[in-house]
Amino acid sequence: MIPRLKIAYDKEIILKLMSKLSLKNKHEVPKIQKIVLNMGLGEDASDSKKLKSCVDDMALIAGQKPIITKFKKSISNFKTRKDSSAGVKVTLRSHRMYEFIDRLVNIALPRIKDFRGLPSKGIDSSYNYSFGIKEHIVFPEVNFDKVEKIRGLDITIVTSSKSKEATLELLKEFNFPLITKKN
Repeated sequence: MIPRLKIAYDKEIILKLMSKLSLKNKHEVPKIQKIVLNMGLGEDASDSKKLKSCVDDMALIAGQKPIITKFKKSISNFKTRKDSSAGVKVTLRSHRMYEFIDRLVNIALPRIKDFRGLPSKGIDSSYNYSFGIKEHIVFPEVNFDKVEKIRGLDITIVTSSKSKEATLELLKEFNFPLITKKN
């Protein structure tokens, strides 16, 4: 079944972005290519039981099994060893990506305590948008009673944009609650 947000993008959002960005071809319109979810584990990475609970939580949030990331080299000041666990990450594409955006914008972000909106300064030089969530328990899939420790979650939205303004307009059309500061 095709996600609701994918249908809205194909039928409405493309036309709106073409007029806002003054584009002539619908293939020039920026689109979301993938979403990367990352959860660093810190000190808990060496404990296999805590690592498994993080993998389970991330699988519930994303809807697919995450991979366990490893350190590339040893750094004694950070107490890291090469090839030891660093965190978990998931890359979402296609239908799962649109379903995740829908759940993120409509369910998870409004559940954040004292939420004022997402900063619009999170766009990097490749015109991708990144932000962090301090508590992974804002997602309704995660059972609050079974969580051992509340963890942070980094979310990167990879777009095909060619400018910062195009990325902002794309995210606004997907109803992301962005804060734009006016001086």
